[in-house]
Amino acid sequence: MDTNSYLLNIIKKYSILGEESIKIQSRIRPLYRVIRNWAGAYLVEILPSGSFAKGTAIRGSVDIDLLISLKNQTPITLKEIYESLYANLSTMYSAKKQNVSIGIHYQGIKLDLVPAKRMPNMTHPHSIYVSKLDTWTKTNIHKHITLIKNTPHKNIIKLFKIWRLLHGIEFPSFLLEISVLEALKGRPIGRMDKKILLVLEYLCKDFAFDKIYDPANTNNVISDTISDVEKSVISQAAAESLEANCWEKVVWGLYEKN
Repeated sequence: MDTNSYLLNIIKKYSILGEESIKIQSRIRPLYRVIRNWAGAYLVEILPSGSFAKGTAIRGSVDIDLLISLKNQTPITLKEIYESLYANLSTMYSAKKQNVSIGIHYQGIKLDLVPAKRMPNMTHPHSIYVSKLDTWTKTNIHKHITLIKNTPHKNIIKLFKIWRLLHGIEFPSFLLEISVLEALKGRPIGRMDKKILLVLEYLCKDFAFDKIYDPANTNNVISDTISDVEKSVISQAAAESLEANCWEKVVWGLYEKN
């Protein structure tokens, strides 16, 4: 089997698509009622915004991101909204505060819930609370979804999500996605193995030093959402993968043996 066929088989093995994706997402629908009760009349919509919405979900790492869009007229601050959602969820689930989201487990699925205010006189841009910096930032989840859904490098993003899973690395999905696009920026559409090597080289040599920006808001430096130590772990894992002498040792073959 040639390299391209091998990688395509790995993608097929891990990808969550179609009816399977619908079934997984349907398991969390009862949670929508909890969110509606919390938000009340200020709710605009509950929007799936992560890998399932972008078409990059993989097995072994089933998590769903939900943007909770609230009206701009919601009469409390973003920080108060964030704390209110955390307090509400904590009465029913084991909730965890994260940088811009509240994490819970529901029906065996990891969920990241991002409360947000829709910006005035706009449809898609939202403001969200950034707990690590105790401030707010502007973002556009619709733009993120469209960018990843339409990229010709979506399979490479999936392969690096598998790579992250099998290395046990903390590498936030949105940062991973934009890092892959940054590594392949201006590169012609070519063989998957060559693109993978380009991304590994980027992660090994440049990732820890680059500032990576939210494409919906260049004031939002998403590379700052992880520490220098976490960046170093990612770079070291990429260096080890570059030194491997066959694709199975890059890691994708290991999971199949478990």
